[in-house]
Amino acid sequence: MASRNVGRRRADHRSNRHRKLEIPHGHGHGHGHGHGDHVVDTSVVNSDAIVARRVRIVVAAVLIPLLLAAVVGMIVMWPSGDVKVASYQTSTVRGEVTAVKACPAKQKDQCDEATVKLTSGPDKGKVVPIPVPKANQTPIPVKVGQSIMLGVDNGAKTLAERYSYVDHDRTKSLLLLAALFAVAVVALSRWRGFAALIALAVTAVMLTQFILPAILKGENALLVAVVGGTVIMAIALFLTHGINAESSIALSGTVAALGLTVFLGWFFTKFCQLSGLASDGASGAKSLVPDIDLTGLLVAGMVIGALGVLDDVTVTQAAAVWELSAANPSANRRELVAAGLRIGRTHVASVVNTLVLAYAGAALPVLLVFAIQGLPGRAVLSTESVAMEIVRGLVGSLGIIAAVPLTTALAAMAVADRSRELVADAERI
Repeated sequence: MASRNVGRRRADHRSNRHRKLEIPHGHGHGHGHGHGDHVVDTSVVNSDAIVARRVRIVVAAVLIPLLLAAVVGMIVMWPSGDVKVASYQTSTVRGEVTAVKACPAKQKDQCDEATVKLTSGPDKGKVVPIPVPKANQTPIPVKVGQSIMLGVDNGAKTLAERYSYVDHDRTKSLLLLAALFAVAVVALSRWRGFAALIALAVTAVMLTQFILPAILKGENALLVAVVGGTVIMAIALFLTHGINAESSIALSGTVAALGLTVFLGWFFTKFCQLSGLASDGASGAKSLVPDIDLTGLLVAGMVIGALGVLDDVTVTQAAAVWELSAANPSANRRELVAAGLRIGRTHVASVVNTLVLAYAGAALPVLLVFAIQGLPGRAVLSTESVAMEIVRGLVGSLGIIAAVPLTTALAAMAVADRSRELVADAERI
């Protein structure tokens, strides 16, 4: 049998039934000459033959068919044609404010007049007067030197009537924040961070080019979210962490927990009698797409919202088991599962609270209104806008909780039997 990059160990014939996972200490170099036993390189685990066999079985039997089904579903449901509604189309241009003064006498108390030099569009370089909200009537007043967005009325007769104030132009500040984020990710994670940024771009493309247009075309929102979410997770995990045993196990745990999240979201949406109309923009979406299933759209939002956290949990659990196995290749399955779950409990305790607080933060304005009204707690909780966020938070949290033991067990099954190979090697020395 070919030598592997692990330190040699003597066979231990004592029962492993009640042993705890022990991390061995030594000065080992991990090159297979038998004078060291401390291995911390997880690439050793990924290259181990027993892992390759187990992962081939899992991927061939479960993961590959699921991924193929998701890809086929995406191809079948991929929206063809334009999903835009002509009556809702608006054009915008940008301009720089060069002066601000009071509006003419008739509108003096209602607005200010900003002199704006257009910086984009067909009239670029021209100067136009634009009425804007007065400084005391808007939380962010328009000032000289700021860039603003303007709506365009292509049917207007004069230049002054063609443009109207829309909002501040925040493009530069958002790009600066995005650049800072990208630099921080790459500085800490290097090439893996760069791959994560590419995966983020893929996620954005999937959302804007498949998930949203497919729902607008009338496809089942829940099915679109599941198919799109599975493809997004596969691309993100394999692109960021490589196509190997560890990322395959993490993806398997993610898909399994995603399926449970879908079922729980669908069941409790029906059980709690949620219509989905309380969601932001739901009525507008219904008016544009009359056949859209708002409850399905609500569950689809739960699925997409939970995806990122599920990814975090499953990758962390798989990595934890891989590190434990690299540190102690003789650890058996029970020891790895027990140690992995101890790590997972700490992770879940913090992540679940984070997810629930995130959904509570989204509903904070609604909660403030209820606080002002002085409604009793039971009445507030029964209101759909609040109950919807509770279901979202708790369903997503249940999916996260399920992801920990699922991924830990799968990872332990993949690497635990390395101890048998090590014992056999030791006996042949």
